[in-house]
Amino acid sequence: MKLIIGMTGSTGIIYGVRILEVLKQCNIQTHLVITEWAKKCLAMETDYKLDQLKSLATEYSDDSNLASGISSGTYRHDGMIVIPCSMKTLSSIANGYDETLVARAAGVTLKESRKLVLVTRETPLTAINLENMLKLARLGVVILPPVPGFYTKPKSIEQIIDHAVGKCLDQFNIDHDLYKRWGT
Repeated sequence: MKLIIGMTGSTGIIYGVRILEVLKQCNIQTHLVITEWAKKCLAMETDYKLDQLKSLATEYSDDSNLASGISSGTYRHDGMIVIPCSMKTLSSIANGYDETLVARAAGVTLKESRKLVLVTRETPLTAINLENMLKLARLGVVILPPVPGFYTKPKSIEQIIDHAVGKCLDQFNIDHDLYKRWGT
């Protein structure tokens, strides 16, 4: 399996870091693309350096490199997760504005009928945000805000993060034990 992982400039960059860690442990190939604002969030919100983040991925492309392989429908992959997904990136994807590699790769993922998961990370939401989400959901995009599931009785922030990451992995039928499932 090969997934494209996009990270954009919204709080919650730790979700993207954690999903890369888990996917690496699962021996799943990843192609990372991270926006400039996501790089700033990485520095503000974590102790990770960009080189450490890149080392978690199988491949890396700069967000300004629209000639990257992931900008083409001929690039074979099983889907894409944008984690976290800013409202700016959500809007770009919803409206076909492929100015960045993250938006272009997401648009190509849609064009090729591959699974696209957007971990939207802002609140409160405006009617514009909700309309963009609805537009994409009608196209089959999974809108997956990282809403904690308290039925798992999390004891730490890490467990809350793992719940959201596990929900993303579930979208691709990737086995994990990041949280206890309901009723088990």
